[in-house]
Order: sequence, then structure tokens, then C-alpha cells
Amino acid sequence: MVEEEVIIVNEKDEPIGTMPKMSAHLEGKLHRAFSVFIFNSKGELLLQQRALDKYHSPGKWTNSCCSHPRPGELNTEAANRRLKEEMDLVADLKPIFSFSYFAKFDNGLIENEYDHVFFGLSDDLPNINTQEVASFKYINMEDLKNDLIIHEHNYTPWLKICFDEVMVNYKKLNF
Repeated sequence: MVEEEVIIVNEKDEPIGTMPKMSAHLEGKLHRAFSVFIFNSKGELLLQQRALDKYHSPGKWTNSCCSHPRPGELNTEAANRRLKEEMDLVADLKPIFSFSYFAKFDNGLIENEYDHVFFGLSDDLPNINTQEVASFKYINMEDLKNDLIIHEHNYTPWLKICFDEVMVNYKKLNF
């Protein structure tokens, strides 16, 4: 099986090449990613718990879906593809903001990502892909804000890093 490639970018998110995903995470190369946040009509966020055998952050709670676009794939296309693959959901995804982050993990892997954040609305229940997702839950944003402080070790680094900006944009939504 051919290893999936990621898009290597500069600090302006301009593509400068591709690389096998695991190599990019071992070498800490800046690469393009996306994070999807799905809200229901009550304004609750759909969280996923990463599968227990994921290559990093196993069992951690995170946003609804996240991954990397493939070479030649638009960010919106990739976000829709992975939302369907991981959660079996379809939503009208809107680009909201982008951010960069760097995180080292205990197993030696490094996340160095230029991350594009998408919001979507759906009241459909996910049908999770258990190879990617261990569980899911909906959570009130204020409850999540508090739990990120009290139990920060239960969450992925990128969720903690972008949460304040997510919250600013969440407050602009009308539920």
C-alpha cells in the first residue's frame, strides 16, 4: 500500500512540494491540514475521540474531523471527504480561519501544520469509522471551554491551540 502524501507549504501556505505523511511528521515539516467543527441546531459541538491505535494522540478528544488534503485536492474537498470517511456525515462546510501550530509528541512525531478550519451545521448522528474514531459526543461550548482547562490532557493540542479563535467565530453563529 502506498503511503499517503501531504502537501508541504511555506509560512504563507504556498505549496513547495509533497512528502509521505509519516516522513513529514518525523521531520517536522510544515504541511497543510484542516480541522472540521460540526455544530448541531442546539449549538453543541460534535467531538470525536481519536481511535486508540492512532499514530499520535490516541484516545484524545478533538474536533469533529481533521486530516490533510491530498496533493491536487482543494481544502474544502478534502474536509468533505474526511468528514464522510470518519463520521459518515455530509454538511455544508464553510472556511472560517487558518492557523499554524507546532506540537511534539512522546513518540517522537511532530505536528507542524498550517491548519484550515471549517464550520458546518448538522443534526444527523454520526456513524463512526472505528479505524479512525473510538467514540463521539456533543458538548456545549461553555462546558468544553471549562473542561479544556480542568482536563486539558484529555484533548489534542490543536484543539486547545485554536479553541479561542473557534469560540470567537462560534459566537457569530445564530442558533
